[in-house]
Amino acid sequence: MKSIMYKTSGTCSQFVEMEADENNVVTRAVVVGGCHGNLHGICKLIVGMRLEDVKERLSGIRCGSKPTSCPDQIAKAIEELEKQ
Repeated sequence: MKSIMYKTSGTCSQFVEMEADENNVVTRAVVVGGCHGNLHGICKLIVGMRLEDVKERLSGIRCGSKPTSCPDQIAKAIEELEKQ
């Protein structure tokens, strides 16, 4: 089991907490801060998905004029988690 508490950057959210099993499938995802309803929904959707699939779908999403977004920060957290 891999887990991470990733400090986000450039978003309203503050942290991404995530766990994945030995098959690189997300078993738990929580985003602290940000738009609670939207992020809670995204976390529910990605549980059960492979890390690489989540990263591919969420990477590069922007929030308005910002160069990143909470979903993009989830993808960045996954990049760090994959290094473990």
